[in-house]
Amino acid sequence: MRTLLRLEEVGIFCFSIFLFSLTDFSWWWFPLLILLPDIGMIGYLLNPKIGASIYNLFHHMGIAVVIYLAGYFAAISLLELTGVILLGHAALDRIFGFGLKYPDSFKHTHLGRIGTN
Repeated sequence: MRTLLRLEEVGIFCFSIFLFSLTDFSWWWFPLLILLPDIGMIGYLLNPKIGASIYNLFHHMGIAVVIYLAGYFAAISLLELTGVILLGHAALDRIFGFGLKYPDSFKHTHLGRIGTN
């Protein structure tokens, strides 16, 4: 099952690259910005509950899609870019086993505990 889920995320990551190709931004923006959503981890400096909330906000695929669509329909290319980067980053994280966080610990994710099989 884990392999199937990762393959699904690879597909979503590839789709984010396709969506990016439809934007007006130069190709180098994608690799430059793809790790930016990890700024959401800064909330963990306060406590795990706030950290998880902020992290999940930056890593929720539904939010990424809504931002992308808002940008697309409003013709706001920066919103499109933001949605694509959030979507691609969330998929990339899930490929490597980093899921949405529970409020008790950074390592407790919806995909299981980070660092365990």
